[in-house]
Amino acid sequence: MGSFLNVVIIRLKNGDSIFKKRSHCLFCARKLTWKELIPIFSFLFQKRRCLGCRKKISWQYPLVEFFTGLIFVLIVWKFFELSLLGIAVSCFLFFVSCFLIIIFVYDLKYYLVADQVIYPAIIAVSIWYLVFSIFFKFYTKNDLLNAVYGAAIVGGLFLAIVLLSKEKWMGWGDVKIAVLIGLLLGPQKTLLALFLAFLSGAIVSIVLIVLKKKKIKSELPFGPFLVSATFISIFWGYIILNWYLNLFL
Repeated sequence: MGSFLNVVIIRLKNGDSIFKKRSHCLFCARKLTWKELIPIFSFLFQKRRCLGCRKKISWQYPLVEFFTGLIFVLIVWKFFELSLLGIAVSCFLFFVSCFLIIIFVYDLKYYLVADQVIYPAIIAVSIWYLVFSIFFKFYTKNDLLNAVYGAAIVGGLFLAIVLLSKEKWMGWGDVKIAVLIGLLLGPQKTLLALFLAFLSGAIVSIVLIVLKKKKIKSELPFGPFLVSATFISIFWGYIILNWYLNLFL
């Protein structure tokens, strides 16, 4: 799955078809053999080079493959149950995770949030909540309201920042990611995700400035921090919130 997400990320930018073209080298256009398509291992055995033109292959490929596998394992570990509902929840999280991984890498690589990814993700999460509340009664009315509140609160906050700063502090893509996160997590875990995203973003920015990799006015994509914080909130959100609340009890 991680290998396929790499294809999506690259071809979205180039405008190429995701399904019609076979995998090929981006430098020499040579079609890849099955030996070159084994996730992670092909990259290592080929010593990070195309077997044809010998150009270096990006680290993006094995990293996306590795972390996609890791996230899928965490989903099974935390949420999988041997029941129809348990399987459905796991499959939904697999599906959403794919969107989030694409958003992470695409924004990190191109400083853009692709509408072809973010809008289907928002629609998919909305349909999930509606179907599993109306037909399966898995979610209550309060669960639906929490999803709407989460999207409205964080989306409204980011929208205000964009309008007040005239897109200098944050872009429209971040507003769309915020709506997705709010729908997915609800108010409590969304606030946690925002805190973690702003904290990690500030720390990384300071480190890059100290190392002279960035200047104070340099741009830094915020999407990867939002996505990382979302995954932390999905897997350990309630544990972190309970720990925090217990500090005051």
